[in-house]
Amino acid sequence: MSEPVLRLDRRGGGIAHVSLNRPEVRNAFNAELIGALRAAFDALAADPAVRAVVLTGTGKIFCGGADIGWMRDALELDAADNVRDAERMSEMFRAIDRCPKPVIGRIAGAALGGGAGLAAVCDIVVAASDTIFGFTETKLGIIPAVISPFVLAKIGRSAARALFLSGARFDAARALRIGLIHDIAPLEELDARIEAIEIEFATAGPGAIAAAKRLIAEVSETTYDQSKALTAGAIATQRTTPEGQEGLRAFLERRPAGWVAK
Repeated sequence: MSEPVLRLDRRGGGIAHVSLNRPEVRNAFNAELIGALRAAFDALAADPAVRAVVLTGTGKIFCGGADIGWMRDALELDAADNVRDAERMSEMFRAIDRCPKPVIGRIAGAALGGGAGLAAVCDIVVAASDTIFGFTETKLGIIPAVISPFVLAKIGRSAARALFLSGARFDAARALRIGLIHDIAPLEELDARIEAIEIEFATAGPGAIAAAKRLIAEVSETTYDQSKALTAGAIATQRTTPEGQEGLRAFLERRPAGWVAK
């Protein structure tokens, strides 16, 4: 029996670990892995027991981009089939990007092409200090089109113009400077850094986290006049939820909120 292309490991405290599991091909994307990621994040988004998701890869490489065999098959697709193929990949990235649970990227080895796109849709990313990144599509005569909305939102136009056009690989220090990742750690300390982030999320209200994540997406797509009503309504709604009421009361009474593990 062959190994699944994706591993889902539910751990204590409501933490789910999602691991790309094609180490023999550097955890590269193919149609099966794309479908599995989309299904996994749809399920995790709907599961109230899940507090946070860690996205990582088995083996030494986080994700090397597109699978060679999958790219070879794409040569035989017509324009309509290519569009459908790309749309499925886009929907996978969107499912991760809009997951209401915080998504923590644990990245080591390399994140290239679509692998760098995965870093862009994580809420917080910790990379091993020797990780190599790259939007390498132009080196193959193609473009980083599907990941571009998510990457541009993360690193901005200036960095994208330098890196999309050249296809150059870059180190974790540059990834940190442009905002693609948030922290760097030696490989042997990576898991400890991830665990510290998991603990931090466990002290925040799960409903408030989901509302804050949704707020970021909505406000970034509006004008100020539109956002004024949106943000006023959002905070008013959250303050009157049971979670909002409990959090404020716990603060005033100098005690842990009810969602914090005792």
